[in-house]
Amino acid sequence: MLNLFNFLKKEKVWDFQGGIHPPEMKTQSNGTPLSELPLPDRFVIPLKQHIGHEGEICVAPGDKVLRGQPLTFGTGRMLPVHAPTSGVIDAIGQHMTAHPSGLSELCIFMTPDGEDRWVPLDPLPDYRQHPRADIVQRIHDAGVAGLGGAGFPTATKLKGGLRGVKTLIINAAECEPYITADDRLMQDYAAEVLEGSRILGWVLQAERVLIGIEDNKPEAIAALKQALGSERDLQIRVIPTKYPSGGAKQLTRILTGKEVPHGGRSTDIGVLMQNVGTAWAVKRAIINGEPITERVVTLTGEAIAQPRNVWSRLGTPISHLLHQVGFTPAPRQMVIMGGPLMGFTLPSLDVPVVKITNCILAPSASEMGNNDEEQSCIRCSACADACPAKLLPQQLYWFSQGGDHDKARAHHIDDCIECGACAYVCPSNIPLVQYYRQEKAELRAIDLEAKRTLEAKARFEARQARLEREKQAREARHEEAKQRVARTDNGELAAAKARVNARPAAQPDEATLEAQREARHAQARLRQAEAQAETQPVTRQTTDPRKAAVEAAIARAKAKKAAQADNAEASTQAVTDSAADAPAETDPRKAAVQAAIARAKAKKAAQADNTEASTQAVTDSAADAPAETDPRKAAVQAAIARAKAKKAAQAENAEASTQAVTDSAADAPAETDPRKAAVQAAIARAKAKKAAQADNAEASTQAVTDSAADAPAETDPRKAAVQAAIARAKAKKAAQAQHAEPATPATDSAPEPSQAEQEADAASRDAAALATAAHFAVEKAEQAQEQANNANAEPEQAPELNQPDDARKAAIAAAIARAKARKAQSSTTLED
Repeated sequence: MLNLFNFLKKEKVWDFQGGIHPPEMKTQSNGTPLSELPLPDRFVIPLKQHIGHEGEICVAPGDKVLRGQPLTFGTGRMLPVHAPTSGVIDAIGQHMTAHPSGLSELCIFMTPDGEDRWVPLDPLPDYRQHPRADIVQRIHDAGVAGLGGAGFPTATKLKGGLRGVKTLIINAAECEPYITADDRLMQDYAAEVLEGSRILGWVLQAERVLIGIEDNKPEAIAALKQALGSERDLQIRVIPTKYPSGGAKQLTRILTGKEVPHGGRSTDIGVLMQNVGTAWAVKRAIINGEPITERVVTLTGEAIAQPRNVWSRLGTPISHLLHQVGFTPAPRQMVIMGGPLMGFTLPSLDVPVVKITNCILAPSASEMGNNDEEQSCIRCSACADACPAKLLPQQLYWFSQGGDHDKARAHHIDDCIECGACAYVCPSNIPLVQYYRQEKAELRAIDLEAKRTLEAKARFEARQARLEREKQAREARHEEAKQRVARTDNGELAAAKARVNARPAAQPDEATLEAQREARHAQARLRQAEAQAETQPVTRQTTDPRKAAVEAAIARAKAKKAAQADNAEASTQAVTDSAADAPAETDPRKAAVQAAIARAKAKKAAQADNTEASTQAVTDSAADAPAETDPRKAAVQAAIARAKAKKAAQAENAEASTQAVTDSAADAPAETDPRKAAVQAAIARAKAKKAAQADNAEASTQAVTDSAADAPAETDPRKAAVQAAIARAKAKKAAQAQHAEPATPATDSAPEPSQAEQEADAASRDAAALATAAHFAVEKAEQAQEQANNANAEPEQAPELNQPDDARKAAIAAAIARAKARKAQSSTTLED
């Protein structure tokens, strides 16, 4: 009756589909207590001993380190590694590590000093008085990872389960054959395993903590129960022996009856699992303050003389461990890291022990069985019956062999735990797990490439978006600048219009109005005279049409001149207003240049107006002359007026040039170089002097011409030539006197020879000029005589002088004048 009650009181356990019962082969090593081994001559410490990235190195060759001193640092999945003993860092380089590929990884080489001294430790026995986040950080700093074989960082796993975890499972099943590391650890360190389980349960705030252990470990079960005593915060669950009951999903199913969803985690159903060795490492990290520097390793197999479990320092070469337990290698000896089902063959015995190394198996040839060749699949479905993950190993094999990644993924190859049950039962000796591992690696590479492609695409799109934003920003700035300029221009234009509108309309003065009225009256009289000339006889006409036309022209010219004067004044005012409206921040030099240009334009316009007015005045004067005036005299008077107007315009141009130079010099900023300013002023003065001399020469020539033109038409050409010669002689004498004045020496001595030569040259040039002028005067006289003959229409007024004879006489007189000039030049030369 009591036995029945106890049976009903037991907690219920569930079963999972599939599984196998291979030979356990645990008795070879679980009967011997844990032992220490001598330190090797050299440690090889890989930086990556867990799932995740390696940490950053914080030591250098030649550094002396103590046991427990961090060699790397990092956050998240970047777990640090620590020195397994005290010694010196020899080198940092590549070395082969424990991996099926046999590839090299970055390692730290260390030589022990034999003292095995610890760094100062920081134990924390009252961990419940500290925040849970601090405890998790201490676990991370101690480098604790899953010691059951997966190697997942414990701190990261705890952070993911801080909320929502109701059940903590301590995996003590250790279902794979030959491995007894957890069994021996629980037998010798049961109290520490339970204390570490309590720390994990407190951090996760789990409602219950279950320790699942197979019934083939009676000594470990007894030790745990003895260490637990009467405490009920932890529950020990004994489960049937079945492989792979130690898998995370399978043990969760056995203890809770729940199944982890496909693609999910155990935390999704409120369950988190840790290994027995991980619980022990957590206890040492928190209570003792020791980082993980060693672990229990099972050394077993028929090729080992003394199979047992030992404390092995991390970084110890496998060859050193095997040498300490009497390893006797056979031909083609195989050494496996891990169990016979989930382990892998080591490529070399120089690989070091890492955090996930739980067993070194050195079997004999008979122990591993016949190495039969792989044969074709016979579709027996034995693999499907043994699969604990409810997969179709046969289909996954075809997809993996054929490289059909999509179908392999669709058949949930990622859910395979690589337990090896399918390969164990396969009658064709097909290494199914090896195919699955290769397919998983290819799928990971594909996913990594796809992730990189997406990241590159995202970077490209982000760059394009950034460039587009910058482009839009530039366009917006340009548009804003355009609008700002437009607003400024519109504002200035509006201000100018406002000033114009505000300024009272410029009223013409009385003189302008009077001139305009006179012009209108003269125009009316002209129209009246023209009408009378057409309709009335000459005797009855009151006004001569020609005089009326002349008066009208004169009135129009006066009105136009007054209007031009008003316009010039308005232009000057506009220039002044523009200069006043310029903003204060304008460059003073630019403003000065603009003002000078404006003044020059205004002056030029005024000069053009004056010239036009002078020409109009000449025309009006010619128009004012009575119709019966002699045409020759009218032509002479017109020529004289044009010459005077031209001379006045040239004088004004010279004055304007001089004024422009002065204005430019005055407008130049104060910081202009004085030497440049002096050079520019000298150049301006030279140009003005040159222009004045040209005007004087032209005026002299024009005077000669005017003198010849002023002579009455009936004057004898010979007399005109004589008068022209006299005028030239007088001009020459005046020029010589003018040249002689500045050349007067400072003393009373005779002039220098160079000065005499200069006077001789001047005399020769003057003689040549006189000859040329005489010839020009003769030609002018002939033209005037011809015009007079043509203009004189009455036969009784025609001169009695024979015209061809007069022309010949004028030519002879000109020749005589030229000869005299040459004679005068030659005589001057002889005197010199």
